[in-house]
Amino acid sequence: MTRPDHLIEVSGLKKHFPIQKGVFGRHVGDVKAVDGVSFHVGRRETLSLVGESGCGKTTAGRSLLRLIEPTAGEAHYYPEQGGAAVDLFRLPQGDLRQYRRDLQIIFQDPFGSLNPRITVGNAIGEALSVHRIVRGKDLSLRVGELLERVGLRPDVANRYPHEFSGGQRQRVGIARALSLRPKLIVCDEAVSALDVSIQAQIINLLKDLQEEFGLSYIFIAHDLSVVRYISDRVAVMYLGRIVETGSTDQIFEHPAHPYTQALLSAIPIPDPTRRAERIPLTGDVPSPINPPSGCHFHTRCSHATDVCRERYPDPVELAPGHSAACHLLSE
Repeated sequence: MTRPDHLIEVSGLKKHFPIQKGVFGRHVGDVKAVDGVSFHVGRRETLSLVGESGCGKTTAGRSLLRLIEPTAGEAHYYPEQGGAAVDLFRLPQGDLRQYRRDLQIIFQDPFGSLNPRITVGNAIGEALSVHRIVRGKDLSLRVGELLERVGLRPDVANRYPHEFSGGQRQRVGIARALSLRPKLIVCDEAVSALDVSIQAQIINLLKDLQEEFGLSYIFIAHDLSVVRYISDRVAVMYLGRIVETGSTDQIFEHPAHPYTQALLSAIPIPDPTRRAERIPLTGDVPSPINPPSGCHFHTRCSHATDVCRERYPDPVELAPGHSAACHLLSE
């Protein structure tokens, strides 16, 4: 259901990577990286996508921005509150360009995402030039302002990426994403490659920028302690599908899906006098090439029944804004 405070609504997003074999490239199957996910992001809201490595978090974020083309689905973007929607997945590349200013990304690797052959000032200013926002002397001033806003001195604009530490490079990446004054930023494991102390600085910077510029975030991460600190809502993914969605408090205080419960039980407790009750998962994550029938999680779930093996569960609303896809909850 569309609400006026929604910035973007994604419905039935799929991304299947074809598997080809033989000299003639015969299509023999698909890697179902994302297999029908639906979610929304509100204005000034942070939605976190969490789950094990390979569950489809990053693919979902990049498909939304059409850095990789989605296989199916809809992404309704509302540039103005209460205004008409634009389906990002239906736009030709030429028409999509004007909306790319509003939708940016911060990559996981702060070094690999920067061109080592150009200065950080040029990396930040490139988008400003391409979109013809500022040029010439004003461009240098704008780049200096952005560097200063993310905690770097303006005079570092003439340096190259290898001259910075990992945390500083990620600040450059944030300045680049911020340069076009976007409305939504996808943070793709934006702090996972950084030291813990630097992580805290970057997270606090992201929160400050969100408040100052009214940003919305899709925060992709596997560190649940970071997720709890920064998120307003959380969507838990498993094997290309969302199995539970809710507010941060609902997910962390009242997890309903067995997979969510297992994930949260693995969070380290910084108290040697307390013993954590782990929920071990048996077996490995199934292949997205040939996912299990029924509920994808049934091969690792200790509560699985015959119906779990036969039919994928529909989401069950447990409380306003909190739902989970599990047959146990519908009994």
